[in-house]
Amino acid sequence: MKAHDGLYIDGAWRPAGSTDVIEVVNPADEQVIARIPAAGALDVDTAVRAARAALPGWAATPPAERAARLAALRDVLVARKGEIAETVTAELGSPPQFSQAVHAAVPIAVAGSYAELAATHSFEERVGNSTVLQEPVGVVAAITPWNYPLHQIVAKVAPALAAGCTVVLKPAEDTPLTAQLFAEAVHEADVPAGVFNLVTGLGPVAGQALAEHPGVDLVSFTGSTAVGRQIGAVAGAAVKRVALELGGKSANVILPSADLAKAVNVGVANVMSNSGQTCSAWTRMLVHRDRYDEAVELARTAAAKYADRIGPLVNAKQRTRVRGYIEQGIAEGARLVAGGPESPREKGYFVSPTVFADVSPEMTIAQEEIFGPVLSILPYGDEDDALRIANGTVYGLAGAVWAGDEAEAVAFARRMDTGQVDINGGRFNPLAPFGGYKQSGVGRELGAHGLIEYLQTKSLQF
Repeated sequence: MKAHDGLYIDGAWRPAGSTDVIEVVNPADEQVIARIPAAGALDVDTAVRAARAALPGWAATPPAERAARLAALRDVLVARKGEIAETVTAELGSPPQFSQAVHAAVPIAVAGSYAELAATHSFEERVGNSTVLQEPVGVVAAITPWNYPLHQIVAKVAPALAAGCTVVLKPAEDTPLTAQLFAEAVHEADVPAGVFNLVTGLGPVAGQALAEHPGVDLVSFTGSTAVGRQIGAVAGAAVKRVALELGGKSANVILPSADLAKAVNVGVANVMSNSGQTCSAWTRMLVHRDRYDEAVELARTAAAKYADRIGPLVNAKQRTRVRGYIEQGIAEGARLVAGGPESPREKGYFVSPTVFADVSPEMTIAQEEIFGPVLSILPYGDEDDALRIANGTVYGLAGAVWAGDEAEAVAFARRMDTGQVDINGGRFNPLAPFGGYKQSGVGRELGAHGLIEYLQTKSLQF
């Protein structure tokens, strides 16, 4: 796609008031592929005012009509699926096949799910002598990350629009072209002017201005726990609602009765997917000590298969960060069995698929979110020991449990302090709520639970 040199505000592409620009770099070859506007505080104010002006009309639009606009948006995304995948590959570095299968296909499914929910959700119910109404929260600030650029946008914008809210989107500066393509799709789907607005810019400038703006009623943010704390503090001071999807350090618990080869191979694939840049990746593999050596060898062999198939990390800073964690793992005594900190290619922000054995729960690589293709394998003695290790971080976003018997896996999963658990490799469900316990966030995305985040209740007594 051709990059826009403006911001999408009030139904049109408009020049930014700020003259600053962001250079978009292809992480596979380090070449600049586009320059786009870096919005300032005045641009953000213009976008929020447009969203505020459009709110009464969109909130009063019948849910069936909102559903029709979302269905039209889904259809546009389907028609432009190839272009979406190419754009994500260009600015994120995702391998083309993965871009098609995940980065393009999953947001289409999510958009479709909200088109259906907007049409079927009960926005009004009778409770005794009261009628309870579910009404839109108002103007939503959606601040999205770069790792799943379109999915994260759709997971916020689609339920907000379904609820009757209006939106100002500030996407990550590494992947703004996908956001511009989404704005084109919104326009093509005939969503009314001002209902959706896009401001590209830097987090400390445009993102902060958006989170602090008094015309914003709810801030929906996905990103690091550190930034989430800042946004939560700003919103709390203004008594403003927040939805925060933050960091993760997910445990992949392989119980003794599990099919070890399948559990390890799927677990390694999960960590290497999207070059490890997934907040819900199962980066800690927990294996019973009697099968530990076998699991380590299986993981080493599996990781080697990704050496030529894995994409780069998103930027040089992220590559440096991940290398630093690998070096720290070695320094703290973990045994490197695959990969390492050395660059596998001369060009691009690549990191080798890396596997550590002999990892103890207190090590940095077992506690902190690395956000790269790095797997730590930890031994455990019994199920209580495994549970202690699995729950032994400040995070609680996702996880996995494997067992020969499904009921055994479910019993363990019920004891985990985490928002989502895959049982024996369970498939992604766009209708299931996603979100974290502890410092992994506040609120839920996807499905009816994601829709409710953008609604507030009013009761009428009779």
